Amino acid sequence: MRDNPGVADNLQDALRRTTIFRRLSAEDRQRLAAVATVRTFDRGDYLFREGDASDILFTVVSGRVKVFKTTARGTDLILEIFGPGDPVGAVAVYESRPYPASAVALEPATCVLIPRQTFFALLETYPSLVRGLLTGLTHRLVELTNRLTELSTGRVDARLARFLLKLADTMGQPTPAGTFIPLPLSRQELADMIGTTIETAIRVMSRWGKDGLVRTEKEGFLIQDRPGLETIALS
Repeated sequence: MRDNPGVADNLQDALRRTTIFRRLSAEDRQRLAAVATVRTFDRGDYLFREGDASDILFTVVSGRVKVFKTTARGTDLILEIFGPGDPVGAVAVYESRPYPASAVALEPATCVLIPRQTFFALLETYPSLVRGLLTGLTHRLVELTNRLTELSTGRVDARLARFLLKLADTMGQPTPAGTFIPLPLSRQELADMIGTTIETAIRVMSRWGKDGLVRTEKEGFLIQDRPGLETIALS
């Protein structure tokens, strides 16, 4: 983890591409950029841990960050994977409560950091910031609610298919052989993401590989038969 002042010139653009900040005026984004810093996290670095004080609002500029919660059984349940433009821990910061989950870099990631106290001081000074943020926060809450619903319903095959299709929609790269997802996740991470065991994730991915649905590659996954995967997602 290290500060990265070289990205500072792109702060306003990073905020403009962020879900909860994109509806702010240029002047309000400039006010936030003036108090923000940029930090780079290596793969495996924690942005924060579950229970930590929510003193910082993080926004991903590049790379991917996973947010996960440790269950009573000691297993990890991945709630979401955040990419460029996504805020991390925004609701906890807004409500001034401890982070309800942990966040760790899946790959080298650069984030914009805004101190909570400074953030709230700006909200009190500039009401236009509040109006712009409400829309963005509502959008993120709806997304998280939908995500939790997906994790709790349907067969494992369907949940995994929906997860891979979502990744394909958000970061997929078209290739002659299919849609490539440039995100190398282990079988354990796949299992955590959909709330199942690693043995089940291994079994499903092995079967899909043999059936020509999804091929696991060193740098990610190749969806070879999207219509077939979509059929499974609806089952």
